[in-house]
Amino acid sequence: MSESTAVATPSRVPAGVPPRTGLWTTYGTLLRWTLAQIGAVLPLIIVVQALLAAGVIIGFGFLIPDIDTAAARFLSTGAPTVLLMVIGLVMVPQGVAQSRTNGTFTYLRTLPVPRPLLLLSELTVWMLVALPSILVAVVVAWLRYDFAYSFDWPLLVAASVLIAVMAAAVGYAIAVLLPPLLAQLVTQVLVFFVMLFSPITFPATQLPGWFQTVHDVLPFRPSADLLRAGLVSQNYGASWRDFAVLLAWCALGLVISVRALVRRD
Repeated sequence: MSESTAVATPSRVPAGVPPRTGLWTTYGTLLRWTLAQIGAVLPLIIVVQALLAAGVIIGFGFLIPDIDTAAARFLSTGAPTVLLMVIGLVMVPQGVAQSRTNGTFTYLRTLPVPRPLLLLSELTVWMLVALPSILVAVVVAWLRYDFAYSFDWPLLVAASVLIAVMAAAVGYAIAVLLPPLLAQLVTQVLVFFVMLFSPITFPATQLPGWFQTVHDVLPFRPSADLLRAGLVSQNYGASWRDFAVLLAWCALGLVISVRALVRRD
């Protein structure tokens, strides 16, 4: 069923927002409604994230015989990036695709609110869901490999927020650009690409030279490098080029998403 013909009534409808309501009030209303849409599934998402963190850190460690401290550190500090990407590039598009299918997406676009606030409320909720995964990964890695962290807190906070927003914005853009079924298929391909073919949990030097060049402009390797520098700053450094790549992808995702929301069908 297309967006223009969808007639299903959403299970939870946000309270009507008059046109002159303040932006903060409108944003708060949309934020509460978005949280209500996730509802009872939220604890399950957190549990799945914890299991995924343990699976990446412990399971991937089994694939490396006699893993040393350096390899364990690289693997463990890449795991938070995997988790953030899974939420942003898989869960966000699937949620948007579902809302397009049941008519919720079309309904929200008819509300008398600034449409960019619809995107902002979605990004806020998913960012709040994604960021705890970093803590889970850090704790699991410490319990499993017992290596020392050296936190660069300003870098860690800035990189975590930027990566979470970037991944969610790109995922949202995928969901509004493609038909719902195709969007869900693309996200399934992306998760395998992120986990198996992106230098997140293994060094980029293990890839062919041309593939390393490709990853210089994709957001995955820069995301992992920035988070890694924030977690173990004594061993890894941050690059302004990585920030630039992530900002470019974030801007692209936001532009596409906002344009889809404000477009008149």
